[in-house]
Amino acid sequence: MSSPISYVSTRGRAPAADFAEALLTGVAPDGGLYAPSRWPQLGAGAMADDPAERARAVLEPFVGASLPEGALDRAARRLVETFDTEELTPLVEVAPGLFVLELFHGPTAAFKDYAMQMAAVLAEAALAASGERLLLITATSGDTGAAAVRAFGGIEGVDLVVLHPLGRVSPVQRLQMTTTGASNVLNLAVRGDFDDCQRLVKALLTDDGLRAGRRLSSVNSINWARLAGQIPYYVGAAKALGEAAGRATYVVPTGNFGDAFAGWAARRMGLPMGGLVAATNRNDALVRGLDTGVYERTQAEPTASVSMDVQAPSNFERLVFEASGRDADLTRGLFEDFARTGRMALPGDLLAALRREVSAVAVSEAETVEEIRRTHAGSGRVICPHTAVALHAARRLDRSSGPVVALSTAHAAKFPESVEAALGFEPEQPHQLAGLEGRVERFETVDPKLDAVKAAIG
Repeated sequence: MSSPISYVSTRGRAPAADFAEALLTGVAPDGGLYAPSRWPQLGAGAMADDPAERARAVLEPFVGASLPEGALDRAARRLVETFDTEELTPLVEVAPGLFVLELFHGPTAAFKDYAMQMAAVLAEAALAASGERLLLITATSGDTGAAAVRAFGGIEGVDLVVLHPLGRVSPVQRLQMTTTGASNVLNLAVRGDFDDCQRLVKALLTDDGLRAGRRLSSVNSINWARLAGQIPYYVGAAKALGEAAGRATYVVPTGNFGDAFAGWAARRMGLPMGGLVAATNRNDALVRGLDTGVYERTQAEPTASVSMDVQAPSNFERLVFEASGRDADLTRGLFEDFARTGRMALPGDLLAALRREVSAVAVSEAETVEEIRRTHAGSGRVICPHTAVALHAARRLDRSSGPVVALSTAHAAKFPESVEAALGFEPEQPHQLAGLEGRVERFETVDPKLDAVKAAIG
């Protein structure tokens, strides 16, 4: 029998944790990100016909015995209760050999719902077992905040603080966060960009003063439980592809690199898969890093694909840790340098290893608009700008040797202005987004300073 999986820090100076501890802590005490002590291999249950059973089977070895019995089953069934399609994340062929993995059928019409709905159930179970209270702090470029508010709003024992960049999320995304009326949710609009929000969250998570009398964690994909919850839909895509799965290339629209790393994790667990491509907009720090060996943060520029306006994707740290052979000293040194200077030079052997694991391409604003128009003209489908980034990158790839799958991460109606600018009409609104306009909003505006955010939290 295999030993239970524990969780180690990418920076190597924190005690190992079990799943419940990693879930309720988010970031390791040394500032690193948690990674499983070993990678389990997918069992037969991962290919079950029932998508909820697939999710349970994928996550079971990660959770182990750290949560009360039945918690994982309840979390997996929550997907069936909250998603509006039987398959949850259907795979649709839009051109010969070109597929879209639809991840927007959850309660907030974005891919974050899949893992977030399960994480809320698991966190509630962990808190019930420990009797503790949890302060959740999350940064969002749009979709994470909405999904977190929907999943955790009203949960006993949880206080949720959401930081979003002022004026840099779509109006629909903002309304989803700020109009629920949930008494346990505080929305903060930060005068800055997503990287400012993420920097503040990381600082808050290591602030001992905020921990007084409660747990402190995050539901960004820096939280291992949140990221692990995204692995199952890659398994579902492989099941749908059948024999072609081992030749498939996945193209992932990338902001914080969490969804892309979930694909990497699926492959590491034995899922048949060909290539993995991270597609960015003009905020292309990841592309430049893999191209030149210099990973450098610059000011994030606003784009139509607002949820990807990120210049310092946190989950790149997990990829560096794995590609370096789990060299925690090297990883710690690189990311401490990056925190101080906004720049790191990747050693040659590490750069070569990273390039073997994943490739990255940037898609321009003009190409994003072009793809929205092309997809609508060719298939009648209306896609969001993030999906358009992935599809444009996917069309560049050779499909003669295997299928190409672009991840469709949000419903187009969450970005009506961008779609109307491209197509001349607004997309049809799904039921998840109905009735948002006219509701009372609740949020506070703060400067991108730690003291200002702490004062708002109280």
